[in-house]
Amino acid sequence: RYCALLIALLTAYCLPPTEAKGQNANQVLDRVFKKMQKVKDYSVDANIKVDMPFIRMLPNDAKVYYRQKGKLFKVDSKGISIIPKQGFYQLPDLIADTASYATFIQGSEMLGTVNAIIVNVIPQSDTSDLILGKLWIDPKNDVVLKSQLTTKSSGTILSAYTYGAQLAYGLPDLMEFTVDVKKFKMPKSLAADINKGEKESKDPKEKEKKGKIFIKLTNYQVNKGVPDAVFKK
Repeated sequence: RYCALLIALLTAYCLPPTEAKGQNANQVLDRVFKKMQKVKDYSVDANIKVDMPFIRMLPNDAKVYYRQKGKLFKVDSKGISIIPKQGFYQLPDLIADTASYATFIQGSEMLGTVNAIIVNVIPQSDTSDLILGKLWIDPKNDVVLKSQLTTKSSGTILSAYTYGAQLAYGLPDLMEFTVDVKKFKMPKSLAADINKGEKESKDPKEKEKKGKIFIKLTNYQVNKGVPDAVFKK
């Protein structure tokens, strides 16, 4: 009861009158989810660039596979690939599970030429990994332009999405992630490099540094089918 009252008060005070009229957060998210549901499966080439303190990595190529049924996700790469799962299959899961979250429209913000609707997402359960979510939605194309997810496991992850040829499916061509270096889950070898670098540094601010991950996605194959063998390797 108190949670619902708090959300109502936040909505009333934070939402501009021009945005409040006729808007409902769950309806906005439902339109985004319906577009995502058009994607039954896909494969795509990913070029990954990492800009992290204490880490030197050359750009890396990978192949990403996804299947909606069974929520299957696979990354094939010859080298170490850092691909935040929050930007791929976890975001659709979050948007789909509206019964587990309280949502409200905070307002709007111009992102380039788009007046994006800002939707806040608050989990109803203390067992959720998500602490707070904020989504910037393009109301015309029903896609997420930006997201900020604060989680227990990986700190705060800020994601930005650029769309192109696969806009109709809500699949981005470019993804940019900003992460808390100390909190974000890394492959063990890279995590060791970060911890070593922090010990060598005498500046306490080094521990608060942000890192960036850029992923360029090309050669999408959408709803063409992905063999079972791909996910069993």
